[in-house]
Amino acid sequence: MRTFMHGAAAWDVACPQRPSRVAGLTMAGFSVRDLDTVRMVPHPAVTLLLEFGAASPVLDCAAGQQRRGSIVAGPGLGSGGAIRARGENIECVQVRLSPVIARAVLGASPADLDGAVVSLGDLWGREASRIREQLGDVSSWQDRFALTDALLARRYEAGPPVDPEVAWAWHRIAVSRGLARVDGLAAEVGWSRKRLWSRFRSQLGLPPKRAVKLVRFDHAAHRLVAGEGAAQVAADAGYADQSHMHRDVMAFTGVTPATVAGEPFLAVDDIAWPSRGTPAKPHVSRDLRLGRRPEARRLTL
Repeated sequence: MRTFMHGAAAWDVACPQRPSRVAGLTMAGFSVRDLDTVRMVPHPAVTLLLEFGAASPVLDCAAGQQRRGSIVAGPGLGSGGAIRARGENIECVQVRLSPVIARAVLGASPADLDGAVVSLGDLWGREASRIREQLGDVSSWQDRFALTDALLARRYEAGPPVDPEVAWAWHRIAVSRGLARVDGLAAEVGWSRKRLWSRFRSQLGLPPKRAVKLVRFDHAAHRLVAGEGAAQVAADAGYADQSHMHRDVMAFTGVTPATVAGEPFLAVDDIAWPSRGTPAKPHVSRDLRLGRRPEARRLTL
């Protein structure tokens, strides 16, 4: 376990010692005694927050709404700077799900979340209470990660996969860090543009152009946090110019790139989810090149 300081608040951060049995699923454990109000910065993953401590984190959402306890939210949680997190004596496991596997794990499409933060109990019912109790009954973070991974792996295996063509389109966007040309994705998988756009949105929870912008923003934001200059980040990330990046950052977070560079939810990532480099480009099966549907799980990232 490592400690991340933000102001007077100390975040104890734990990481799994073993990778998940499900590709595209990553976890980290957080213990925070006094969490000052902090902005939730959008991320391309579906976020699953499993709390089990003596107190529950509070998410202050748009229009004065609040969410307490375990929650789930689709890609881009916190867009526009609309969601803040706070609380005391928080203990939780935060899970990031690739949109490609989220439908199977959740038992519902990320599109069904409609961009909102949803109580996990509303989605899973009694199972949400059971995992909270189980996480609280064990004393080590590694045991908590193992419990969480086993539960999510069972749900993944039982759940419906996304179309392989949709998975491939997401891979192209993800491995290019948002530089993929969305107009060419349909041609790559042998579908019409209308069909791919419709399936992508319904199965992953956001349209391809939004996915490209979100992935590109996430890459740029983490480089800003690492201390790189805004002009160089904008050029490397594929923005037309620095003003273009500034507008995107403002749209996603409600603040300037300089402010984003100090956001704790980004700065803690290197501790909680250490970078493993650029993912390898996925292999395009002969079936997909010929327009035939390959076995769905083959394309899971």
